[in-house]
Amino acid sequence: MSTVIKSNQIILAIDPGYDRIGFAVLTGARSSPKLITMGCLTTNRADTHNERLNDIAVGVKKLIATHHPTIAAVEQLFFSRNVKTALKVAEARGVIMNTLTNCKLPIQEFSPQAVKIAATGSGSADKKQVLKMLKLIFKSNDISAQDDAADALSLALCVITQNK
Repeated sequence: MSTVIKSNQIILAIDPGYDRIGFAVLTGARSSPKLITMGCLTTNRADTHNERLNDIAVGVKKLIATHHPTIAAVEQLFFSRNVKTALKVAEARGVIMNTLTNCKLPIQEFSPQAVKIAATGSGSADKKQVLKMLKLIFKSNDISAQDDAADALSLALCVITQNK
């Protein structure tokens, strides 16, 4: 299902993680996207697994309460060789999806390859290429070099470029 993105809509994009969850808040149209904020939510490694999952839900709720997004985007999981880590990230993604759903936000999901295409035009772009293009697109050298935050910004951009 395709959602039409209007220039006044606010996109909350989330790159799921367990230790670090990248986020970006973006508005504007395809020709002139405007970055509102980006960064990472973090969980405390000393906390229990359940406490960390709860912290993710609380962090996402705070982002929603602060920025009042009209649509959300979440990156689909790319499974790594480390099954233990993949399971934790999958659980964190479930918490993120549930929180967004409970807050009545429509959600779009994109593959990591689609996110790279939105930022660079190539699904095989590396992290450096994505970061370079984000700096050009947003005309700023202040774009975070933190992978998770940059991934979330690319994800937000994907929402704008995939919907006309």
